Amino acid sequence: MSLTGTLAIPEDVLEIARTLEEAGYETWCVGGAIRDALMKHPHADYDLATAATPAQVQSLFKHTAPVGEKYGTVGVLDKRRVLHEVTTFRRDVTTDGRHAVVSYGVSLDDDLARRDFTVNALAYHPIRHQWRDPYSGEPDIRRGVIRAVGDPAQRFREDYLRILRAIRFAARFEFTVEPATWAAALAGADGLSRLSAERVRDEWFKGLATARSVATLVRLWRESGAAARLLPELEEVGAELLARAGAIGPEERDPILLTALLAHDPAAMLRRLKASGAQIERAAAIAAGPESPAGLDDAAVRRWLSVTGKAAGDLTAFWALRHASPAPWADAARRIVERGDPLSRGHLAVNGGDLQALGASGPRIGELLAELLERVLDDPSRNTRDALIALARGRL
Repeated sequence: MSLTGTLAIPEDVLEIARTLEEAGYETWCVGGAIRDALMKHPHADYDLATAATPAQVQSLFKHTAPVGEKYGTVGVLDKRRVLHEVTTFRRDVTTDGRHAVVSYGVSLDDDLARRDFTVNALAYHPIRHQWRDPYSGEPDIRRGVIRAVGDPAQRFREDYLRILRAIRFAARFEFTVEPATWAAALAGADGLSRLSAERVRDEWFKGLATARSVATLVRLWRESGAAARLLPELEEVGAELLARAGAIGPEERDPILLTALLAHDPAAMLRRLKASGAQIERAAAIAAGPESPAGLDDAAVRRWLSVTGKAAGDLTAFWALRHASPAPWADAARRIVERGDPLSRGHLAVNGGDLQALGASGPRIGELLAELLERVLDDPSRNTRDALIALARGRL
């Protein structure tokens, strides 16, 4: 599609735009959805930029939500209770490399001038079907180029996260970063240390989810200096593993599994990035293993499932990622789980109270339960109260 084409804007978005325009506030569709529509990529909800201030937006719509009022953004809920971001035309007054103080009362072109890259500085008027592309974003899309709006060094000084965004967009679209923009990214790499762990984590996860090739993403993190400063674990990924990562398709892009694949200590990396406790726990369990059962017979697979617990699914998927083929024990594990074979002490037909009634006490109770579980993992048919009581008596 060229800039002479017409976009099919969803009716809910059109209704918001009409309300603002009829109240006298110029309103345009902006952001990644415009870029992706031009590239014929699937795209998410359209964001709107308007001359209305946040207070004026709130006064026009019955249902709104605070999204980023400090930065001029109000969430407007449509009839389906879907939230659409509406942001006032703005320009940066001051920035510190992480956050900006903005002012309103500016034009659309002023607003587009503060965008990071030309491919993201496009606007489309949803009612008049007009395009605005003051920084030649559409030609850059055709050429496959990521280029900063205006002075690239200034763009990165305003927010160093834009260096990571340049990497993500280049890896996602298989674009090249324009030389002056890349040079500015290299020169500004020290500023990455100012970014919060949460913002770095989100960019890393988004990059893993969207890159055409994970290997390309990792290469750009390395070449830019971002890996050395933020994710040093990526510096140690070998060529063979990187080649495997490059072949991983979008359907396999679990960020925790991929981080475990690419980092020698994924839990430490995720802890530094302030990932959730559940995500860190998953990564630690993958690293702890054991990666696979000692054998492929049902008893060996049951023992492995017993040891790995809830990490078994991740470990099975992780093996498939590393070896580019299904885990050879996956079918056996599925059958074992579907049958409901006992895998833990809690699945045994007796408990500590039963063993205490037989005369066991103290640590011996736990030792007996472990011994009984071993017997049951060998042969699940032994998991009856009578059989286990008899086994326990013989061990007392």
